[in-house]
Amino acid sequence: QAEEELREGCARHALQLQEMGRRELLLRADLGLAREQLESFKTQVMQECAPAAADVAGKAMTEQQVIDKVRQISEENQQSHEREKLLQEELSSRLTKEKEVSADVEAFKKSLQELQ
Repeated sequence: QAEEELREGCARHALQLQEMGRRELLLRADLGLAREQLESFKTQVMQECAPAAADVAGKAMTEQQVIDKVRQISEENQQSHEREKLLQEELSSRLTKEKEVSADVEAFKKSLQELQ
């Protein structure tokens, strides 16, 4: 009976090892695919950034230069959003003042008409 339990235990462990091996193969395949996608993305970013940021000699950009360029674009984008927000607030304020002035002009016209 002990021998039978030992065989069953070994069989279970063998199945577990097979399952772990299968999972490892799937994970390796997923990792390979993720690496390919990352390389493709990196290549696309380098191609997009290189024309806009190539140096005078026309050399290809390094990955660090691409990272710096993407960071710079991101910061400029953030600054643009902040500037847009300030301009929206200023526009809103001016529209409010314009409505107030318009209301005052209307009141002035009415008063003027009443005086005539």
